[in-house]
Amino acid sequence: MRIRQSKQRPWLVAGIVAAAFTAAGLQAAEDDSRQLTPLKTDPAKAALGKRLFFDKRLSGDTALSCASCHQPENGYSYPEALSPGYPGSGHFRNSPTLINTVYKDQWFHDGRLGTNLNDVTREMITEDYLMNMDMRLMQERIKQDPVYVQMFKDAGYGEPSNGSVRKAIPEYLKTLTSRNVPFDNGTLSDAAKRGQALFEGKAGCNQCHTGPLFSDGEAHNTGVAENFDIFLDPQRHQAFLAFNMFMGNENYMNLKRDVGAHVQGHKADGSDIGKFMTPTLRELKYSAPYMHNGTLQTLQEVVSFYNDGGGVDSNKSPLIKPLGLSVKEQGDLVSFLEALSGDPLNTPEHVWQADDYSYQVIENWQSVRN
Repeated sequence: MRIRQSKQRPWLVAGIVAAAFTAAGLQAAEDDSRQLTPLKTDPAKAALGKRLFFDKRLSGDTALSCASCHQPENGYSYPEALSPGYPGSGHFRNSPTLINTVYKDQWFHDGRLGTNLNDVTREMITEDYLMNMDMRLMQERIKQDPVYVQMFKDAGYGEPSNGSVRKAIPEYLKTLTSRNVPFDNGTLSDAAKRGQALFEGKAGCNQCHTGPLFSDGEAHNTGVAENFDIFLDPQRHQAFLAFNMFMGNENYMNLKRDVGAHVQGHKADGSDIGKFMTPTLRELKYSAPYMHNGTLQTLQEVVSFYNDGGGVDSNKSPLIKPLGLSVKEQGDLVSFLEALSGDPLNTPEHVWQADDYSYQVIENWQSVRN
């Protein structure tokens, strides 16, 4: 299997030693099987993180939870092209799946955060066009819920705190890993096997979709068309403008395209405009629509898009060229992509169903704390 080397992420290179995979939470296997292995979690911390993930009180006016945009029945993504935003606002991108996100080292479609999920969680909760929460207020809300008070104690965090929230939610995300995947189990159908041969050969998909996540962790321009609902919807547009102003993008008031990974380098010649991070190909069966702006509705459309050589863009990657796949070959490739999805993770094991988050205000906080 041919894998392009990444200087920034050497663990993606074929032949890397097993110890490096273990450190990254990945399982090395012969012939670069690219299998993921479930991570060890603290059950009490993960249970707390699960309750927090589905709790709308973590948003400013209690309108949204993390699960509002990352819905379990849709592969922990959102079933429409563009995600919802905080009331009175909107979002200008598609919600990516959170399954296997704990294995990543860069997040968001533009790759702007490459630290840890603690920071990602903070941004999602506090951004005004997302959950718009003052974390000091969030902490006080949680302290007034006796269930949370006990769960924080049981998890070893002591009193509820902002920092512990940002640790507990990622602990829950560790439980969202692919399970029972045909590709990992070696149970590919004949069509999927033919699709894999195309993926690694004629179609050349593995030029960018490498490693256990089927992503090189880099940004590329494939010529994806703009989703002009971003500019036609005033609520989405104002969020788009505020984001680009905050990220220091040039001439943001006149932008009519999502500049993507330009926020990382701000190249003067604009050659990084329109680049987006290579997404994982795992769990695609559940996470339609596709692309950073949801402009492609089905996997068939995605394969057809690349078979045609991508879209039109002056900055398009030279790796994107017409593939010349027949209709049957495109179908086989779709079969392989579907074989990268495992069992749905919308079971009671993963979804909070215990109660409706009703609670009574604690009158004597000091007695509870002691």
